[in-house]
Amino acid sequence: MGRGLSNGELARALTLSEATVKTHVARIFAKLTLRDRAQAVVLAYETGLVSPGESAEAATAGG
Repeated sequence: MGRGLSNGELARALTLSEATVKTHVARIFAKLTLRDRAQAVVLAYETGLVSPGESAEAATAGG
């Protein structure tokens, strides 16, 4: 999610249903008191979970 992937893309990359991903995303937002994906992306960068230049394609390919 920190790399800007959609729920569908995350579901395919993690071999989960899209509904499961939606549930987990909602719980992450609640636990981290985030309003939306944009805030999640900012948090991912600020905490070092993702680095500038990392592509979403690498994430879905397992890289």
